[in-house]
Amino acid sequence: MSKTLSIQVNHVTRVEGHGNILINLKDGKIEKIEWQVPEAPRFFEAMVRGKSWQDIQTIVSRICGICSVSHSLVAIKAIEDAMGISVSKQTDYLRILTHYTEYIESHVLHVGYLVAPDLLGQKSVVPLVASHPDLVKTIIALHRLGNEGMELLAGRMTHPVTLKPGGFARLPTETELRAFQAKLKAAVPQLVQVAEAVLALAGKLPDFRRATEYVALVEPGTYTFYHGSIGSSDAPAPVPVRQFESVVNEYVSPQSTAKWCKWHRDAYAVGALARFNLNASFLRPLAKKTAASFGLKPGVCNPFLNTVVQVVETVQVVEHALELIDDLLSTGIKPEPVMVNPKAGEGAAAVEAPRGILFHRYAFDDKGNCLKANLCIPTNQNHANIQKDFEAFVPQILDRPPEEIRLLLEMLVRSYDPCISCSTHCLNVEFV
Repeated sequence: MSKTLSIQVNHVTRVEGHGNILINLKDGKIEKIEWQVPEAPRFFEAMVRGKSWQDIQTIVSRICGICSVSHSLVAIKAIEDAMGISVSKQTDYLRILTHYTEYIESHVLHVGYLVAPDLLGQKSVVPLVASHPDLVKTIIALHRLGNEGMELLAGRMTHPVTLKPGGFARLPTETELRAFQAKLKAAVPQLVQVAEAVLALAGKLPDFRRATEYVALVEPGTYTFYHGSIGSSDAPAPVPVRQFESVVNEYVSPQSTAKWCKWHRDAYAVGALARFNLNASFLRPLAKKTAASFGLKPGVCNPFLNTVVQVVETVQVVEHALELIDDLLSTGIKPEPVMVNPKAGEGAAAVEAPRGILFHRYAFDDKGNCLKANLCIPTNQNHANIQKDFEAFVPQILDRPPEEIRLLLEMLVRSYDPCISCSTHCLNVEFV
């Protein structure tokens, strides 16, 4: 092949934040393949230093407007770990339920607004309003359902105000929970409709496979998003969350303002596909049926199918949410005054944000003021894997027209549902 090709994408659309794609091919030889992250760095670890334990989750929720519940929850869990705070079963269930509402909102947003245009040959969701009005209306309704759930449980659609160490600032009433449960039940046929629509289009996803290490929370007997240890498809035993730095092994890449990660290989993947590969046997019945309709089985290593698994997970969280509400209503919602005595300590925690496993660590003095923090974002952990996917995928598609190559690489990035600006915590400073 004597082909010469140059592709420069500044910036990939329909993702959160700024990411570039650079491909140079000269006389049939690949000179450069890069996934670049030029996003301006952010300094949340520095922002929380000196701040009270009562304010940490409020501050770090601003890391992301889409995953603000996940950041609040993982911060609260880390604070509780540092100060030895335990919570009730009611608080635990309500937090998981709150977490699920974010999953509904985030997964539906990604599948319906960001990926569907690629599968239907459009540049945005706007033309789909005319060509696929029923599907768009269903996506909007499901997206609204997630937002309404966050309003009820977290106090508002983004940047929660009810979540706090030890419990909740405001509890939902039993009447409110019953009303929300009714909406969740009504959404099940809509989820089936979305799954069927994606299934009809799934053949347009590239059949690209690359052996990959997958990392996610694992807990015996459950498809977990909130509790558990750190599991890997390459490791025989899980690792305690407090040891997460030994897993992520962050390092600086010259083509990125975000740190990259690696564990047993030179890259690993987190997110829906990772969770499925490690926990699929614990899916609820309808979610399991949905996965089977796509032919999904543990061990799948096509990154484009991450979006498909997000559909399965949306069904999963709705099924489990209905069960959680039944449990909460069977015992009744009981007032729980939150009493916390701050003390010195260090704690770490993890939750599965929609985009993958999320880690926070904090240390506090005896007054409960933060001494240091370390946050590792899911997209940090995926950057190196996106690069490795590029290196394997590009040689397979070089015979395609340049515009098709560009689109396929953009679709590959979008399949990870990246939150690029959330991941930028690195800055090189040159003193002159």
